[in-house]
Amino acid sequence: MKHFRIPLVSVIGGAECTPAEAALAEETGRLLAQNGYGVVCGGRGGVMAAVCKGVNQMGGVTVGLLPGDDGGEANDWVQIVIPTGLGEARNALVARAGVGVIAIGGGYGTLSEMALALKWGRRVTGLQTWDIEGVYRASDPADAVRFVLGEKK
Repeated sequence: MKHFRIPLVSVIGGAECTPAEAALAEETGRLLAQNGYGVVCGGRGGVMAAVCKGVNQMGGVTVGLLPGDDGGEANDWVQIVIPTGLGEARNALVARAGVGVIAIGGGYGTLSEMALALKWGRRVTGLQTWDIEGVYRASDPADAVRFVLGEKK
């Protein structure tokens, strides 16, 4: 039996986002895939769709943990669709599943994921997102990827 093992980074952000946030997310996805990492996210629109699109452009792997029971809610770039049926409680799974977390924009759902990731000792970085203690403020997607992968302290 062949095992499929690829490290994942959690990328979080709003289901709706600005064009600038979408561009940041897409570039972040491309960079993660170039570095051999897949992405786990909430699987829907906005930042989640943009990061998955970027990962796909580089041949990487995307996992979407959906809040509902309908796998059809996933964006077009999610490859592995997991309908959790957990609603917003799935935010905990998203925050926990990656080796680190990159937050881009977002609202209270994103904030909850950031807080949980910090509580669990994950490396958390952000681009145009909440400014909270313990979160590294990245200057651009490359800086965010370097930090979350442990290449920068």
